[in-house]
Amino acid sequence: MTPRISVIIVNFNGRLLLGEALEGLRHQSFRDFEIIIVDNGSSDGSAEFIAREFPHARLIALDRNTGFAGGNNVAISCARGEFIALLNSDAVPEPDWLNELVAAAQRHPDASFFASQVELFYEPGLLDSAGDGISTAGTVFRRGHRRRPVNYAQEEYVFGAQACAAFYRRSAFDQIGLFDEDFFCVYEDADWSVRAQLAGLKCVYVPVARVRHRGGSTLGRFSAAYVYYGQRNVEYLFLKDMPTTLLVRAFAAHLVYGFMAFVFFASRGQGLAFLRAKRDALGALSSLLAKRRAIQASRAVSLSVLQAQLHQDWLPRVLREKIRHWWPFGDRRNNARLR
Repeated sequence: MTPRISVIIVNFNGRLLLGEALEGLRHQSFRDFEIIIVDNGSSDGSAEFIAREFPHARLIALDRNTGFAGGNNVAISCARGEFIALLNSDAVPEPDWLNELVAAAQRHPDASFFASQVELFYEPGLLDSAGDGISTAGTVFRRGHRRRPVNYAQEEYVFGAQACAAFYRRSAFDQIGLFDEDFFCVYEDADWSVRAQLAGLKCVYVPVARVRHRGGSTLGRFSAAYVYYGQRNVEYLFLKDMPTTLLVRAFAAHLVYGFMAFVFFASRGQGLAFLRAKRDALGALSSLLAKRRAIQASRAVSLSVLQAQLHQDWLPRVLREKIRHWWPFGDRRNNARLR
């Protein structure tokens, strides 16, 4: 029998966290779903753990790390569900998570993908995200990050969904395509959201679909890999996806954002990782421009539709976030749990 939903988890050396995510799925009130786990060449016994403890899940064990984008693409290609639900191995869904997302899809037949309310696992009562937004600097950000959920309690249309707990109609991938594997990890979901918006697809934030997320547990908070992929891929997205008029308008603000990011990451000992990221983004320019031509040629919405979604308050938001991390002991509690 074909399941209504295919729940996909991509895992890389996450055995210590994976069990809790799968237990969360085991207790879902909505039962018509399959679980597909892609193990990206883990060396911590993850594949053996999954096969032993969760034999009902379909395990696809790869011999190398294909990244978040590649792993999800493998699973989506063989998923059977009408809907695709992505869940990080370090995210724990509430029992009604899938039920609320299916109900939202029924309420919004015009929407193609859906964002969950994602709380910070170690700081209950604070959000990791309430969907994604896009700024006038050409960067995608987490709505409501470190804000109270009560301020984001309304079901509404948003720019995109954070893929640690996102829900898609299968038809959306058929139309837009899969994740861009050149991103490997970080911003691949944001890139997909931009492409979807350019094609005229809509995203709805569903505040009653709740998940708790241990952010940064795979790459490590402010590690060299975290800085490299994040700062390379923010340029991939900007150069590949932003329509020319909006790219030109955003260029100065984008440079300011980049300078602020460099100062911040250099202060944390990751200046070289930042510079390598920008070098490699420029090195991929010919490939990005080829993809850009295809994306912009197929754009189905006017610039005004996209421009209306651009948030202008990016500077105070970025300053708040960076100052919080600069503040002594500001993120020590989360960091301690990632070691």
